[in-house]
Amino acid sequence: LIAVFVSWKIFLFAIAAGSYVVGNAYDTSGSLALLGTTNSGPDLGKNSTGIHSLTLAGRLTARLTSWDAIYFVSVAHRGYRFEQEWAFGTGLPLTIRAIVQGEVFSFFPSSMARDVALTNGQLLPEVIVGVVLANTAHLLSVLVLFRLGLLIWRDRTFALVAALLHVLSPAGLFLSAPYAESLCSLLSFTGYLLYAKSCRVSDEASSPAAAAGGFRGDAYVVLAGVAFGLATAFRSNAILNGIPFAWEVVQLLLALLLRRPSETVLPLARRLLALGVGGVCVAAGSLVPQVVAYLRFCSLASGASGSAVDPPPWCHAYPPSIYTFVQKHYWNTGFLRYWNLPNVPLFLLAAPMIVVLTRSGLDHEKTPADALLHSARLTTLVRSAAAAQLVLAVLAVLMYHVQIITRISSSYPLWYWWLAGALMRGDKAGSQTVMFMVTYAAVQGALFTSFLPPA
Repeated sequence: LIAVFVSWKIFLFAIAAGSYVVGNAYDTSGSLALLGTTNSGPDLGKNSTGIHSLTLAGRLTARLTSWDAIYFVSVAHRGYRFEQEWAFGTGLPLTIRAIVQGEVFSFFPSSMARDVALTNGQLLPEVIVGVVLANTAHLLSVLVLFRLGLLIWRDRTFALVAALLHVLSPAGLFLSAPYAESLCSLLSFTGYLLYAKSCRVSDEASSPAAAAGGFRGDAYVVLAGVAFGLATAFRSNAILNGIPFAWEVVQLLLALLLRRPSETVLPLARRLLALGVGGVCVAAGSLVPQVVAYLRFCSLASGASGSAVDPPPWCHAYPPSIYTFVQKHYWNTGFLRYWNLPNVPLFLLAAPMIVVLTRSGLDHEKTPADALLHSARLTTLVRSAAAAQLVLAVLAVLMYHVQIITRISSSYPLWYWWLAGALMRGDKAGSQTVMFMVTYAAVQGALFTSFLPPA
């Protein structure tokens, strides 16, 4: 796994380096950001000649700071300053900021340290930490996905193939740049691993009371909720990881209604409590930043400049969500807002991944998996994961900038398992999908580092 991971990263970084050799990026915001020239006004571009004094590592790092990465590292450097920046999850900027404020740079090579000194404390430290975080999290997510597949399917080869597919994800350089995708994947897979452990603990329990969950199984559920909540703080679509909680709650409520009078209620009630706490943790990853923004912009007691006199329009909405407002107002997302003729090529680019997500989700919803998993609870978990994936595909087509599906799908494990099964059966569709993944990641990597769409 690690050998393939390193080889793939070398391949992607070679593409990034090649884009630098070919010529300047279409937009040089990334390079200017490293040199502290991102502010508007007469100083803009003042230090642009300093770009050429960066080392090769610094220039490569600048190429990875394209598109949304500029927002992430800028927010990490000086906090949320502009309203539109609230479209980006708080998880990555806060993590980068916490690391940069420590003594982490004593561990970087001297060439990196020279670039840091050259920028006089500007954005390069945040960019370097973001790149290291992204690649480390990607490697760890590959290993966690392997453990998850092994725990659920109990087939080492199958789990290995699925983990290798995550290495070759069409997200490509988005899992190496200062983006939130790799950390979201790591936390999402960790959440599923903890949830699956809870299912195994319940299945292996001997007593009827323990079979309903058991304290250890319930603790795993709560920890899974914490992991999913943190994933949601990195990427908002991770809120769909709450579907397994809702799915099991419905099942337990039905069990309570249909139980015999002689059956004890305590185990089911305890499990419901654990699921409720876990579900709240999942939701907190999305709600807490919204509350912070509301207190900052809308609350009369916050003391924020202008908030008491002229609050922004979203403060009067219900619910008052800065994220929803910013996504619609600045990024033009919403129901069918992306459905126009110029975006047809982007829908075509996203189509293969939409098909994979939809087909794999429907296959796991229709096909009884109990015989394979030997666990009703794990079967429920897999099917609820399929439901989350199907919801994501529908939202991508109807609500999102559809092309992002190739990268945000990286944190959903089920389609990797479906594709691994297709490859092991020798299905032609499986090999064709892998060919698409590799080709798309390579081409998209060259475009990304040149600051060209799609992003």
